[in-house]
Amino acid sequence: MLSVNNLSVQFGKRVLFDEVNVTFTPGNCYGIIGANGAGKSTFLKIICGIQEANSGNVFLEPGKRLSVLEQNHNAYDEFPVLETVLRGNKPLFKIKQAIEDLYAKPDFSDADGERVGELQIEFEEMDGWNAESDAASLLSNLEIPPQIHHSRMADIDGKQKVRVLLAQSLFGNPDVLIMDEPTNDLDYDTIMWLENFLANYENTVIVVSHDRHFLDAVCTHISDIDFGKINHYSGNYTFWYESSQLAARQRAQQNKKAEEKKKELQEFIARFSANVAKSKQATSRKKMIDKLNIEEIRPSSRRYPGIIFEQEREAGDQILNVEALSYSLDGETLFDGIHFNMARGDKAIIYSKDSRAVSAFYEIINGKLKANAGKYDWGITTSQAYLPLDNEQFFSSDMSLVDWLRQWSKTEEEREELYLRGFLGKMLFSGDEALKASNVLSGGEKVRCMLSKMMMIRANVLMLDEPTNHLDLESITAINNSLKNFKGTVLCTTHDHAFAETVGNRIIELTPNGVIDRYCNFDDYMSDTKIKDIRNKMYS
Repeated sequence: MLSVNNLSVQFGKRVLFDEVNVTFTPGNCYGIIGANGAGKSTFLKIICGIQEANSGNVFLEPGKRLSVLEQNHNAYDEFPVLETVLRGNKPLFKIKQAIEDLYAKPDFSDADGERVGELQIEFEEMDGWNAESDAASLLSNLEIPPQIHHSRMADIDGKQKVRVLLAQSLFGNPDVLIMDEPTNDLDYDTIMWLENFLANYENTVIVVSHDRHFLDAVCTHISDIDFGKINHYSGNYTFWYESSQLAARQRAQQNKKAEEKKKELQEFIARFSANVAKSKQATSRKKMIDKLNIEEIRPSSRRYPGIIFEQEREAGDQILNVEALSYSLDGETLFDGIHFNMARGDKAIIYSKDSRAVSAFYEIINGKLKANAGKYDWGITTSQAYLPLDNEQFFSSDMSLVDWLRQWSKTEEEREELYLRGFLGKMLFSGDEALKASNVLSGGEKVRCMLSKMMMIRANVLMLDEPTNHLDLESITAINNSLKNFKGTVLCTTHDHAFAETVGNRIIELTPNGVIDRYCNFDDYMSDTKIKDIRNKMYS
């Protein structure tokens, strides 16, 4: 068991945590959520002992081991891959090292022999003799082939490093596992493996993530940081979000009787439980369902941006036709022979193993980049709005956000400051924030501005290249819901699994040897064995 007692953290005049008291118990996975700047990563650092609090303490039961997912991908560059994993269990590795050091002594004495014997007993009790084979098995599960297990970390690629460090954090069945954004830089299959692993993990997991699919798959509790406090809620992220929204609606319904509200909440829990029971990880989720409590359901203080995409006019039948499109970069083929025809109302997830291919494709169909071969044609009734991966070019001036947004106004009313300030207010730029210079914005603020620009255009075709980058969970949820409800056509690329699964009705994958095009949802596409075989051939 891990407990946090009377924890307070303050930076200057800003109070981050105020006498926080929480307990994390075995068998549960806690998803830490909170607005940007609420202190999620700081809280994890304090638990891990990396950062000190102003007051209070963190208590871990004696004899229990805490493991942390390493954020610095180059921290173990000097060590071999297998040794890096073994170092994840510090007590075990320390004993292993001590035994090896004693044996390496040129003047090995009887006393040294006795000490080795004592250490070997400890080593055996910790299942040390199986450590290397366990570590190798873990690496293989994460698709790190045996031939590189003895390579230096510095000599393997970045994606492999991430998976090795993941194996390191999981090695030796730690009592408490701490993970800050574990799905970053992981591919789809590795994330699926990790979800299944953690869903059945019997110890304590504490995780910060912007990946809602991941939070839904692994979390038994949501730990919400709000107003300097941390509150545990039973259930996963979707349950927390939907129940808090329902509670907020109920609060606004003053005339509704208490009995009716209670019945509505009970029915919501019953529906949610039934849906969870059908999920892939139903067995491990039962304990979560059992704990869902009507008393815990309450409104959230979170602010969600008002993202609503509307069409100025509906498009005709001709949307986008792509024929034999090809593109290479520095002699490397990113995609070749791409053919497809978009239909009105399609919501296509544009996908590739190489993210450069997708970004190049968007730049080509938006006239920003010239293809090596092939052509594309937009329907004459279409109008397009595009959110590029790199939006820096839009924020080079020091004009205020009001003036910045005015560039895309279409009517006299839209040019009025009052209108623009109201529009920006819905996107969480309230009061003086609307007068901020556009060249000093954070990454998340820039994306919200670009989404505002897209809304002003009122296009009937939306193109979005990684729209969730830099956004908090609230903004991700808002744009996700808006795209689901949008009546026009969407081309979208995202590493957010829940986003891809709930928005897309078509998957278009760009490969160096052609296109794979299927009308289905994202999960079905990625799990289909026939499509997997085709994908392997197309990238070979």
